[in-house]
Parts: sequence; structure tokens; C-alpha cells
Amino acid sequence: MMEQNDDAYLDQTLIGGLEPGPISVVDYDERWALRFHHTAERVRQALDGHALDVEHIGSTSVPGLAAKPIVDMLVTVDDVTDETAYLPALESIGFVLRVREPGHRMLRTPEQDVHLHVYEPTDAEVKNLLDLRDWLRIDEGDRELYAKTKRQLATQRWSDMNHYAEAKTEVVLEILDRARAWRAGTSSSAR
Repeated sequence: MMEQNDDAYLDQTLIGGLEPGPISVVDYDERWALRFHHTAERVRQALDGHALDVEHIGSTSVPGLAAKPIVDMLVTVDDVTDETAYLPALESIGFVLRVREPGHRMLRTPEQDVHLHVYEPTDAEVKNLLDLRDWLRIDEGDRELYAKTKRQLATQRWSDMNHYAEAKTEVVLEILDRARAWRAGTSSSAR
């Protein structure tokens, strides 16, 4: 079985191959939210009803959290494999396909300052991304733990950003466990 971020898997799913380079983690910037809102509006207009939801995700969506200065966006569509329903429209507003893997596509701007992740709404990763974001927005301790981890890992050299992301997995899963417990508690108290 191939690991999702080993080089053989990445060679199959990355369009354009591995991209070595330094990882830059910077202090939170309020302009990230503005970049999201501006880009989200362009995405919604381009997709003309094909986007079921557009969300700001990742570290740039969490006020006060240090992050790579790349705005991550989540777009849900009915069928990720039906690329004709969304890919040409996103390409027409400047996005370039970077990742094609089962259940997920990732496009980015030529400036590489926005990453757009496309999933179907029932994909488990959608819930994970939103739970993690929402938890980090309210829990200062985990926000600090995540920032510290990212800053430490950013000091290393990586053959691709995906390897950096993989190195964060243990901490992300630890935080995600707390996020899921929190979400389960808020869901049960809302009933």
C-alpha cells in the first residue's frame, strides 16, 4: 500500500511534480480573510451554482494563528470526478489544477497564494477540515501548539510541501481528536 505523501504517490497525483523549497510560516495577517472573501465571490460566480459550499479553511482561517501565507479554500461539488462541471470555470478565473487524487482536487492561483480544495460534501475530510478550523478558532492552547509545531517544521528543508504537511500529521490528529470531542459535545447540547 502506498502512503499518500510518499514520492511515488505524489508523482501520480501532483500535476507538475514535486516542488522543493523553503516553507515560510508567518504571523496571522488580517488581509487573509479579505483575500478569501474576494476569491470566494469570484469562485461562486464562476461556478454559477455548481459550488454547494465555499469555506475558508486551514490556518489562514483562524485569527491569531501563524500560517503559511496561502489561503486555503474548501469548495464542495456534487461529483468531484465530473471535472467538466467545475474545472473549466475555475481555470477561466486563473486557477491551475495541481492535485488530482481520489475524492479530491486541488487548484491554486499562479501566484500560489490561494489553494482551492474540491471535495464532495459527504467526504469525511470536509468534516475534519471544518472541525479543526472551528476548534482552533476557540482553543488558544491548541492554536499555540499548532503554531509551534509549524514553526519548528518550517526550519527544515522539504522536497515538497506535502512532506511538510505529512510531518504535522501526529499533532493535527491529536488536535482533531479534541475538536471532534468538542463538536460532539456541542452537537448533543444543541438537541
